[in-house]
Formats: sequence, structure tokens, C-alpha cells
Amino acid sequence: MSINFKKFVPRPGLVNKQGRLPDPAELVCIEVPKVFDQCLIKRCLVYCEGPDTETTDCELRSDPLINPKRYISSRDFKITLLSVDKIPLKKDHGFKKIILNYIISFYADYIDCDGRTKSEFYEINRTDVIGKFYCPDSISQSTTTLEEEPYDNNLIKLEMVADVLHGEILKDDHGDEVLDVTLGYYIVVKCELVVQLLIPAYDYCPVPRVPCKEEPEDDPCEVFEKSPVPKFYPDQNLDPLFNDPENSDKDDLD
Repeated sequence: MSINFKKFVPRPGLVNKQGRLPDPAELVCIEVPKVFDQCLIKRCLVYCEGPDTETTDCELRSDPLINPKRYISSRDFKITLLSVDKIPLKKDHGFKKIILNYIISFYADYIDCDGRTKSEFYEINRTDVIGKFYCPDSISQSTTTLEEEPYDNNLIKLEMVADVLHGEILKDDHGDEVLDVTLGYYIVVKCELVVQLLIPAYDYCPVPRVPCKEEPEDDPCEVFEKSPVPKFYPDQNLDPLFNDPENSDKDDLD
């Protein structure tokens, strides 16, 4: 059964059934970064003096603190790629050994003995080596009217999810109170190459017909009056007094 294109309104959305879309209006050529290879770096780092390893980092200790009481949490994680070295592998065409140098920075919040919240800034410099990574060079060379030098459309991209898993206030060898943190993070390393892709398209995305809505400010007392009475106590974590016969029969069969 053919689909009436006039009744079809092209817009972003989920495609949940085959045969619901008409034939595309045209094939278009777009220029986008395409991922040629990717891998995952997973690290759990604790403080330790000396050279950095895969499990330790000497920059995960704060400067001396004044009357700290308790670590709270960490925030504003950021990753900055400083340099990338690509060493071609002679036996594997298109593959390279990648040496990454990057910085992870974040803030750790703690409470001092006077009840004030303070922050300590951390910045750790890391180097990771990927022994074999498919990162082919672009065959063509590109430039734009805004650049004097050729544009490198072969990109190494880092995406990170990080969190401080543990924070502890203790005294160092000099008797100063410091904050040691345990940092856990995931980094996805991607090799991207700007390419031209031929894709089916319907048209330009239409201008939305629905105007932007402004949410009226609610009266807090009216919201409070309409709200249900909250639970005064948490749920109890209790074991059942009697065994469920159905579950007990299944256990006997197991």
C-alpha cells in the first residue's frame, strides 16, 4: 500500500514500525565527522606519591586545608586534550599507536569546623597509550577561505564521565590536614574523519507551528495545599513472616 506523501509531515521522531514512511524526497550529500574507531579507557585512581601509574596519581591530594571537617561531594568535571601523538604501524595500514596527554579538572567541596562550605580545585595531568588504533589519514586535503593553513579533518575526540568515589580528610607527613580523593572515570577515545555522506532526506525540517509556552508562576501556598500529605517514616526493610508457597515450590525444584 502506497503512502500519501501529502499527509506525511516530516519531523524528528521515533520510527517504530516499518512501512510508515514514504519514499524520501531526495538524496543529499552532507559533510559530517564519521567515527572510524573508538575504545574505552577506564581508571580508578587514588593518591600516591611518585610517578603516576594506572591506579595512582600524585595530584589527587589537596593543598593544606584550614580546619576541615568533612568532605561533601565533587562537581564541574572537565577534560582538556593537550596533545596527541600518532605513530603509524608499518605492518597495519591505517592503524596507529596513539599517545594521549590530557588534563582532568574538578572541584571538591568540604565543610570546615565553622560550618562553612569551601572548595578545593584539582587538576590532574594524565598520559595514556593506545597500542593499536584504526585512525586512517584523509586522502584529500581541505582548506577554507578563513584559514591560511590546511585544515586537518582527522580528529581525535575524548568523551568523559567522571566522579569522585571517595574523599578522606587526613594528616600528611608534615602534620597538615589535606583532602585525598579517589577518582573514577570513563573516557571514550574516538578517531573521527570529516567525510561526505550520501543520505536520504525528505526536506528541511519544518518550522514549528506550536509557539513557545511560558509557564505561569504558581502560588507556593496553592501548590502546598494541593500536595498530598508526605510519608513521615521510611519504608521498613523486613523479611516476610511466612514463606510464599509458590516460591518455596520453585526453590525445591531448583
